[in-house]
Amino acid sequence: MELTSREGGRGQPLPWELRLGLLLSVLAATLAQVPVPDLPGCSRGSCYPATGDLLVGRADRLTASSTCGLNGPQPYCIVSHLQDEKKCFLCDSRRPFSARDNPHSHRIQNVVTSFAPQRRAAWWQSENGIPAVTIQLDLEAEFHFTHLIMTFKTFRPAAMLVERSADFGHTWHVYRYFSYDCGADFPGVPLAPPRHWDDVVCESRYSEIEPSTEGEVIYRVLDPAIPIPDPYSSRIQNLLKITNLRVNLTRLHTLGDNLLDPRREIREKYYYALYELVVRGNCFCYGHASECAPAPGAPTHAEGMVHGACICKHNTRGLNCEQCQDFYHDLPWHPAEDGHSHACRKCECHGHTHSCHFDMAIYLASGNVSGGVCDGCQHNTAGRHCELCRPFFYRDPTKDLRDPAVCRPCDCDPMGSQDGGRCDSHDDPALGLVSGQCRCKEHVVGTRCQQCRDGFFGLSVSDPLGCRRCQCNARGTVPGSTSCDPNSGSCYCKRLVTGRGCDRCLPGHWGLSHDLLGCRPCDCDVGGALDPQCDEATGQCHCRQHMVGRRCEQVQPGYFRPFLDHLTWEAEDTQGQVLDVVERLVTPGETPSWTGSGFVRLREGQALEFLVPSVPKAMDYDLLLRLEPQVPEQWAELELTVQRPGPVPAHSLCGHVLPKDDHIQGTLQPHSRYVVFRNPVCLEPGISYKLHLKLVRTGGSAQRETPYSGPGLLIDSLVLLPRVLVLEVFSGGDAAALERRATFERYQCHEEGLMPSKTSTSEACAPLLISLSALIYNGALPCQCNPQGSLSSECNPHGGQCLCKPGVVGRRCDVCAPGYYGFGPTGCQACQCSHEGALSSLCEKTSGQCPCRTGAFGLHCDRCQHGQWGFPSCRPCVCNGHADECDTHTGACLGCRDHTGGEHCERCVAGFHGDPRLPYGGQCRPCPCPEGPGSQRHFATSCHRDEYSQQIVCHCRAGYTGLRCEACAPGHFGDPSRPGGQCQLCECSGNIDPMDPDACDPHTGQCLRCLHHTEGPHCAYCKPGFHGQAARQSCHRCTCNLLGTNPQQCPSPDQCHCDPSSGQCPCLPNVQGPGCNRCAPNFWNLTSGHGCQPCACHPSRARGPTCNEFTGQCHCRAGFGGRTCSECQELHWGDPGLQCRACDCDPRGIDTPQCHRSTGHCSCRPGVSGVRCDQCARGFSGIFPACHPCDACFGDWDRVVQDLAARTRRLEQRAQELQQTGVLGAFESSFWHMQEKLGIVQGIVGARNTSAASTAQLVEATEELRCGRMCRMRTSIEMGLHLISHCGAYDSIHHAYRQSVEAERRANTSALAVPSPVSNSASTRHQTEALMDAQKEDFNSKHMANQRALGKLSALTHALSLTGINELVCGAPGDAPCATSPCGGAGCRDEDGQPRCGGLSCNGAAATADLALGRARHTQAELQRALAEGGSILSRVAETRRQASEAQQRAQAALDKANASRGQVEQANQELRELIQSVKDFLNQEGADPDSIEMVATRVLELSIPASAEQIQHLAGAIAERVRSLADVDAILARTVGDVRRAEQLLQDARRARSRAENEKQKAETVQAALEEAQRAQGVAQGAIRGAVADTRDTEQTLHQVQERMAGAEQALSSAGERAQQLDALLEALKLKRAGNSLAASTAEETAGSAQGRAQEAEKLLRGPLGDQYQTVKALAERKTQGVLAAQARAEQLRDEAQDLLQAAQDKLQRLQELEGTYEENERALEGKAAQLDGLEARMRSVLQAINLQVQIYNTCQ
Repeated sequence: MELTSREGGRGQPLPWELRLGLLLSVLAATLAQVPVPDLPGCSRGSCYPATGDLLVGRADRLTASSTCGLNGPQPYCIVSHLQDEKKCFLCDSRRPFSARDNPHSHRIQNVVTSFAPQRRAAWWQSENGIPAVTIQLDLEAEFHFTHLIMTFKTFRPAAMLVERSADFGHTWHVYRYFSYDCGADFPGVPLAPPRHWDDVVCESRYSEIEPSTEGEVIYRVLDPAIPIPDPYSSRIQNLLKITNLRVNLTRLHTLGDNLLDPRREIREKYYYALYELVVRGNCFCYGHASECAPAPGAPTHAEGMVHGACICKHNTRGLNCEQCQDFYHDLPWHPAEDGHSHACRKCECHGHTHSCHFDMAIYLASGNVSGGVCDGCQHNTAGRHCELCRPFFYRDPTKDLRDPAVCRPCDCDPMGSQDGGRCDSHDDPALGLVSGQCRCKEHVVGTRCQQCRDGFFGLSVSDPLGCRRCQCNARGTVPGSTSCDPNSGSCYCKRLVTGRGCDRCLPGHWGLSHDLLGCRPCDCDVGGALDPQCDEATGQCHCRQHMVGRRCEQVQPGYFRPFLDHLTWEAEDTQGQVLDVVERLVTPGETPSWTGSGFVRLREGQALEFLVPSVPKAMDYDLLLRLEPQVPEQWAELELTVQRPGPVPAHSLCGHVLPKDDHIQGTLQPHSRYVVFRNPVCLEPGISYKLHLKLVRTGGSAQRETPYSGPGLLIDSLVLLPRVLVLEVFSGGDAAALERRATFERYQCHEEGLMPSKTSTSEACAPLLISLSALIYNGALPCQCNPQGSLSSECNPHGGQCLCKPGVVGRRCDVCAPGYYGFGPTGCQACQCSHEGALSSLCEKTSGQCPCRTGAFGLHCDRCQHGQWGFPSCRPCVCNGHADECDTHTGACLGCRDHTGGEHCERCVAGFHGDPRLPYGGQCRPCPCPEGPGSQRHFATSCHRDEYSQQIVCHCRAGYTGLRCEACAPGHFGDPSRPGGQCQLCECSGNIDPMDPDACDPHTGQCLRCLHHTEGPHCAYCKPGFHGQAARQSCHRCTCNLLGTNPQQCPSPDQCHCDPSSGQCPCLPNVQGPGCNRCAPNFWNLTSGHGCQPCACHPSRARGPTCNEFTGQCHCRAGFGGRTCSECQELHWGDPGLQCRACDCDPRGIDTPQCHRSTGHCSCRPGVSGVRCDQCARGFSGIFPACHPCDACFGDWDRVVQDLAARTRRLEQRAQELQQTGVLGAFESSFWHMQEKLGIVQGIVGARNTSAASTAQLVEATEELRCGRMCRMRTSIEMGLHLISHCGAYDSIHHAYRQSVEAERRANTSALAVPSPVSNSASTRHQTEALMDAQKEDFNSKHMANQRALGKLSALTHALSLTGINELVCGAPGDAPCATSPCGGAGCRDEDGQPRCGGLSCNGAAATADLALGRARHTQAELQRALAEGGSILSRVAETRRQASEAQQRAQAALDKANASRGQVEQANQELRELIQSVKDFLNQEGADPDSIEMVATRVLELSIPASAEQIQHLAGAIAERVRSLADVDAILARTVGDVRRAEQLLQDARRARSRAENEKQKAETVQAALEEAQRAQGVAQGAIRGAVADTRDTEQTLHQVQERMAGAEQALSSAGERAQQLDALLEALKLKRAGNSLAASTAEETAGSAQGRAQEAEKLLRGPLGDQYQTVKALAERKTQGVLAAQARAEQLRDEAQDLLQAAQDKLQRLQELEGTYEENERALEGKAAQLDGLEARMRSVLQAINLQVQIYNTCQ
């Protein structure tokens, strides 16, 4: 079947040298994909045996399913025969091939490669006509198969496939399909080339018919063109591993014959014949061997044979090194890899065995570290590595683990051990194991379990627990040692603990605990406890009555500890002679120096009797008398006598008292307010005593012999002070008593009972005083607070003072204070007696009635009778008969009648006219404007009668005019003439002239003359072309740019319509601005008049989308130009996306320096041409640049030439179209036009109704089709054919010839010339080879070093694991695939291709960071929202603070005004007081003689009553000076009896003069006006204060809202602080004012009291003949006193107001302090939240840092 055609060299066999080179190249490419053998050995990683032909030496293992001539000679033929004579031959394969004896044998063994001289004389050949033949190689072991080479003698198979088996033929897998027609032979198999290294494809290039002989089929397992990621992976190794190889030949090339033809000559031509079969590979040792030995049963000395038994390294064994050696099972067997040998590791059994096995479960549990398990451990050892001892043995820590005697038997005490004497086999701190430690019973310790545990005793073999527990209390046992004796069990107690089990405290101690001493002392209070013992568990002492606390040192609520001066008896409650009780008021804010309601005045020789009903304890008492001296340096001698009910029994505690001991003397030393009698007095409880106090003598100087006639002494109270130092508490003699006495005396604790005012007790004295009071009074005393007078049932635990209601005093709050009355549920009320109208500040205790002076009325003596005013100088009201009452202070009439008004009803009210005063008797009549008040047609505010014309003149209201206000004023409309009609303001938005009568319609109100560019019925709109707010007179002309405004909205060039409100003009597209005067961003060219054009700047070549608003020039980046930056920069041309070139123009011939931006052609001036404009143009002559026009004839010829050139260009273009589209393509448009005309003709012919016009159209179309188009088409076709025949073919051939000549020239130049590219290449190659030879060794050494480093890095890389990091960062196991992992991980991506790590249900660092970040953002948003709300709140607080500040300023101004008025009033009062005092002194003077009195009377009668305040003051000064000059009143009184009548007459004249002075004096009116002004100022001040209080209350509410909505704002605190400072300043001012008022009131009261006293004395002296004069003087004094009392009342009122304001300020200050505290708490809470937020932020930062670190690690790994 061999094809004999040898044309073109096809069919010639390739030289063996070329085939060998091809084979070596294929081997090199294949070996590049497999591991390179390690030259030094297998120590650094995988190693592989040498590669060879697997068929060598294995001819007996190669079989074929069909071989010719096996059963006898078999003919065969070839397709043609040109070389030999025979055409058909015989095949006889019954014997093996022999070139000499049997050359016609064609067994399969002939294909094994041999190097015989005539290798092509032997081949394998199949039987004739059999298409399906199999060639199979069965190997004795596993081999690496790299590639297959088949050389056929006949045609190569039309279809075949190569298969492999790696399990000795049990299963087969296809390597590659080969077919001339893959789709028919192997449908569904992908076509070559393969895209992946393990793709199974069908290849066609080795199945062609040619060549007919020596055609090859080459198959490489690993295609060198396909990159392999890891050539040492298990999948690659499995692909290379084979035990059997099978080639299935499935279809023959039959050259068109049918094999089904039964003729023999047909079938004899077609068969398979194979010259050579090469199966390249090596021994498969999994990288654990570098050479192989013959396998069992295989030839041992076959030359070139690749043996199959590996000589294993890396501690492996087996035919293919597929197992570990014995005792090398610590790691699982694994194929070796490049850089990692995966050598089998020896088991570690510490020399106690020589056998082990591998356990995968143990290996995985160890983290892939060790999996070897030792078998049959000896020397009493056990465990995986024989590292443990067997039960009942333990490891000796002094011996090495490999020592045969390392395990020793356990030695346990049978009494204390368990488990039969088993002990710990080894040390393990984590498990608490100690080598050799026996398993002790629960209460036994020791290595051998030979002793009891601490706290246990009595080791016994019968006790299952070993020992019994010590019955010792751990709190009472001494620590640091055994709690009890290990044999007897006796306990060791602490110092203050007793009992067999150390479970009880010593007497006087309690609280058994773990303290060093075990118990604590009871430390019971020496006075509050009954004895020193306490409860042993709680420490509670046995308390006296109403004493509480563990030590009985506290007072029970509702009870109190009495002071040392608790036994006090007031002098005003004593019995004796007529008591001169002196009550005294307590000044608010001051601490009184007395007790009770006041004092008792005791004079010399007088005595007081104090009744002492009982005492709490039988003991000695010191007598303390509290008093108040009346003169400086007052002294006194006192005597006190104790009156007992009977003799003192001798057996009583006071049995030692003698009668003389009951008479005690006392002396008052100067500058002292109390007397302590020299001797104490012994008193007993249950007995009533009387103490008589007598004032023996007293004096006011150191000279006691000088007689004294002063007021005596003011006795306050008598106190019984217990003599406490004699008590056992201080005199017991023990150290504690001595210490208590020393403390009591050092800190002078006895001073608590000396003075009535109490100060805070020192810390040293407080417990001693509590103990003393509990001891004396047998506990605490009940408070007994009066439920009506006290605010609480509990009192102060020190002293028992109850919390009293206002005006209530007394310890129990059971009496009213002096100056108060009406004791009841609300406390007591202040008397508030008027200083001017009352005789005293004290009132009746039940009704509160003050003692009034003459002329004063009321409960407080503070007002005049009905119909009078001017308290205390009451006088009738003056109201001109139009009112019955007037203001009691100002005299202003109240409730004026008859349409009158004014202070005295002296004028008519608005709407009436007349004179209503009494002398004139006029009436108030209604104003006729036009009708009277109350009617529907009264339009005047008032009217009056003109004095000259006597006409009524109306004062019209706004909007009315006319004599009677009967018409509407300009700017108003309406009908006032009809009932109910009125004038209204024309609603013209303020855009008319209000004085123009025609500005609006007087009847309808429609606006007629709008001003300020407005229009409309109400002038409420701007005119067209104007904009603004008409109501504010701000209509302005529209300012529109005509270039940017819609021209339809501009009726004239100077006027455009715009939005009437905003002034926005109607802009053209892309124009902005109120006046349409600028382009929108990214637009330009406003001057176009059609709107602005887009800049259209290039998106990447411009700096931004903006451009110049006028030129449109974009801001280009460097290297770009043009208006839109889409071209090259200036003076450059080209495509900016590719390359820009500079314009190369001759500056002498251009008219502009910029060349054409696309072509680069320069713009030449006339007469110049050329690409660079550097030559004269056509039609010009001369030498550039001096170009001159040619002659005129040139133009004529040039036009002819140009026309011919244009026709030539058109013909060339036509020819190009014919070349591109064909002959018919050029006439396609004509054909379409003809078809269109034919359609028109067909439509006309087919129509039923044909007109003349349609007939003409038909003729025209037919003619055009017949001649016009056909003629033109024919001409065009002829011209095209002419061009094709003459131009096209010749030009193509000529052009190809020129290219061929040029190519030949270039090739000759490159190959033959020197130097040339070829010669240069050869020289470069030689240099390169020399350099490679020189650097080869260095390169190999560096390459080996790099291989070793790469192996180490590979090992480290394989050891790395991202599982733990993935789990920490993303929250899911890192070894889970991305498709199933809910949390993702390294390399995982979501649907959008983004990295996926973490999720909602993941708890990794990424999810935690996302959650923390989300919370932080949420918290930030909340904080920003809270800060925004806080800012608004703070603004409201600031506004409130500003309003409060304004109110305070108004209040301060009113207060200043009131103070000024008060100063004027006080100055006037002082002057009046001095004048009246001078007159009173004159009248009371006893030394005036009759002449002097007569002279004074005469002067008084001669005086004219002054009319001004200055004159009155001057007169008062003269009278006072004259009165002061009088003398010797006593001597003259005797001579005045006869002149009484004359004096009476003088007095009457003086009284008349006084009456006239009172009617005319201006000073009194000035005082009156000043008082009224003061009252008004006070009213304004009170209103301002009330406003300030309201503002303060609003401020409090606002602050409360701030507290609820935002916890803490610093400005709120500062505002509150400023408010507090302002209130403090106001408070200080009020305090000063109150002090001044109190001082003035006290001064006025003393003055009034002194005046009253002197008046009484004068009354006694003047009851004789001068009674009338006395009555007059008395009345004058009483009036003055009433004035003083009135001033005092006003002062008290001011004081009360100041107190109220002070209390309000204090309340506000306290509220502010509470708000400040709340603010501080909220601020602390906010700081806590901020700290938490900072912590979360820090934590988030750390998590983000960790994530960034892991990301960097991942990036490094990738």
